[in-house]
Amino acid sequence: MNNVGIKPLLTGVLLLCLIVVAGHQLNKKWQIRSLSIKNVSMPIRYVRIEGVFQYLSKSEIQTVLQPIVMAGFFDVDMQEIHTAVSILPWVDTVTVKRVWPDTIDIKVDERKPYARWGETSLITEQGIIFTPKNIELFKDKVLVIGPELQQLKVLEIMKGIKTALADHSMKLAEFSVNERGAWKIKLASELEILLGRNEQLKKLQRFLKTLTVLDEEQFLQIERVDLRYPNGYAVSWKPGTADIDWNAIANPNNELSIR
Repeated sequence: MNNVGIKPLLTGVLLLCLIVVAGHQLNKKWQIRSLSIKNVSMPIRYVRIEGVFQYLSKSEIQTVLQPIVMAGFFDVDMQEIHTAVSILPWVDTVTVKRVWPDTIDIKVDERKPYARWGETSLITEQGIIFTPKNIELFKDKVLVIGPELQQLKVLEIMKGIKTALADHSMKLAEFSVNERGAWKIKLASELEILLGRNEQLKKLQRFLKTLTVLDEEQFLQIERVDLRYPNGYAVSWKPGTADIDWNAIANPNNELSIR
């Protein structure tokens, strides 16, 4: 190969080497710049909590968020924030987002208790069971007891019974379904009603229809009603209740029967 052919070749190789070196240096600069941007520490200056709260306090939310939001604006784990707030008993739904340049925005919906579930928990109208630290404020709500994982069914039955009793000016205080499927009702007047495991609603309606023969004072003297019989029911009266003249109730106008 003569000198004429070698010179252009060397020139090409040298030019290629310069391009490679320049490209490497440029890429290195971009990497350094990218790393420097990523590692910029931008602190979170504000945590904005939005929602209408009756039982949940913002201080509860702030307490669980304190160790998490110490991270920078870009580094904070949004899913961790969501999880930490969601597990609070009174929290129903949570949305979390970053707001440039230094704010975390958190919107919270509070749960609304519909009834008590067991001795220590509450239940929403949608059947969500939750356990706050204290439920003393909710003693006026209906106490519902039922099998595990069947709260939705039990709740729907309770709503129907509550409505049926309200139509007769009665207030439901407790409704329970035991493991064998037997129903029991307790009214605000302390009256207990045993409904058994079969045709419970039919038996309840039959009982309510017969109450027209009693006045209010007589009704309040009933301690327990057992509706587990196929064609009637048994009544237990409170101690000291005066005897009732059932003949007079059955024949209020004292009419004679002529045959």
